[in-house]
This record gives sequence, structure tokens and C-alpha cells, in this order.
Amino acid sequence: MKAARFSKSRIERLEQRVKELEEQLDSTRRVYEVNGCQVVEVGGYGYRWRENEPLEVGDRVLLPENYVSRIKNGPGPTVGVVDKLGTTYRGSLSDIVGRAPAAGKDG
Repeated sequence: MKAARFSKSRIERLEQRVKELEEQLDSTRRVYEVNGCQVVEVGGYGYRWRENEPLEVGDRVLLPENYVSRIKNGPGPTVGVVDKLGTTYRGSLSDIVGRAPAAGKDG
């Protein structure tokens, strides 16, 4: 029993340390602006926001149509929610189409 408790405690400490190191690495690699535009993550993907009023975590936005969204949701933009400010993605970023109406409102 004592060995099992010790092992469990050690695993928990190691898992916590891995989490801390992942967060540290993320913060050193995360970019918040590209070519003067704010960068955010929505659904785990990086997007660029070209408007003056910055987005915040939790903001609802309209994402551009892509192959998968067209199959899942039909043509046109889809609604997403800003998960994180900045991104660690280094490739090409799509532009957010605009802000989405607040949940439960027509628009």
C-alpha cells in the first residue's frame, strides 16, 4: 500500500511538472499579432482579426467557409468562439469574417 501511494504521488507530481513545462513552452512560442493584425485561436485553429476593436476569449466570431464546414454546416461562414489569444501555429492564417451575434439573438 505504501509503495502504491508513493508511486501515485510521484506520478501526480510528474504530470503537474509536464503541464507546467508545456505552458512555459507555449508562452514562449505564442504570437499575438501578425502584420499588425490580432491573432486568436478558435476551436484550436489560428485566425487573423483585422478590425480595430480587439477580440477577447469567449467572443463569438464568424469563420470563413472551408471544405469541411461546407459539408458539416452548408455554405457560408460558421460561428466559432475565441478559445485563446494568440497562436503557436506558424503557417498561413485565415481571416475571421466578423463578429457573430450574441447567442440567443437574431441577426
